[in-house]
Amino acid sequence: MRVAVVGATGAVGSTMLGIMRERAFPADEVVAFATARSAGRRIDFGDETLVVRELTPETIQGFDIALFSAGGSTSGEWAPRFVEAGAVVVDNSSRWRMNDDIPLVVSEVNPEALEGHSGIIANPNCSTMQMVVALKPIQDAAGIERLVITTMQSVSGTGQRAVEELHDQTEAVLDAREVVPPTMYPHQIAFNVLPVAGNFPSGSDYTDEELKLVNETRKILSQPDIGVSATCTRVPVYTGHSESVNVQTRDPLSPEDARDLLSAAPGLAVLDDPSDGLYPMAIDAAGRDEVLVGRIRRDPSHERCLNLWIVGDNLRKGAATNAVQLAELINERGLYGSRMVHARAG
Repeated sequence: MRVAVVGATGAVGSTMLGIMRERAFPADEVVAFATARSAGRRIDFGDETLVVRELTPETIQGFDIALFSAGGSTSGEWAPRFVEAGAVVVDNSSRWRMNDDIPLVVSEVNPEALEGHSGIIANPNCSTMQMVVALKPIQDAAGIERLVITTMQSVSGTGQRAVEELHDQTEAVLDAREVVPPTMYPHQIAFNVLPVAGNFPSGSDYTDEELKLVNETRKILSQPDIGVSATCTRVPVYTGHSESVNVQTRDPLSPEDARDLLSAAPGLAVLDDPSDGLYPMAIDAAGRDEVLVGRIRRDPSHERCLNLWIVGDNLRKGAATNAVQLAELINERGLYGSRMVHARAG
């Protein structure tokens, strides 16, 4: 099996490569792709060194799977070309997520959606990803009618330049130096909380990050009538998104039963003894693939509402890990190449 990693020099792309090594992904060859200015750069990949290649019609031939983390415009242009050349694409951008004929998949939530793919599979937004891993067991047991979500998103979700800006601003404040005017956010992020994450589409009071939570959640859970109210914020944390989620269920579900459900579900770790200081925190989620859940409690204003606190590493499970997990499922189920054609015919 030949696997391409497109956007291999970025934060998510490099994390994908690291996770492939950790999980011993069964590739005969892994090829790293990036922009023309990164072509020729060398990347350590276990016992071998990958030399970054530029995307051209010639260099993309002969792959079975392509993992994309290179932005929507690159995906829009090159993902179909990889498919035409015979590869299955797992794309981490927002370019394909809401296309009706493109499955939007989280490995623990709706892996069955992979079976109907036509060459491109979309990876959800990081905030949606970690949340639905925790919501799926609740949906299966008691149904979900409505969600009220507030996210506290780390700066690594914006990219490496935002991480550097937080670092530089923090140093300036601590050294009592003037803070250089921000370039990544409208305001200083160090020692601050911005009540906005993402950008405002024309005519909307909600950011694209908030709209992703609404639309992607409905698609992944196959329930277009779920009510979703979302507020996304940006906080001065390097890695790890935190979410306060109020869940209104269709049927009664006690906090104790919810805790048992979540403890038994794949991809989750329940940390829920707040009186003893045990609850999910971003610093604990960083570097882990599990989604952490805690502060599971009844909403005193509604007998069918629970409050959850959900935390995940936005670069790993929120992006790279799920992409690699989907590639593993594609391989295990024979959903690529001639095996894919045979499986569909059968």
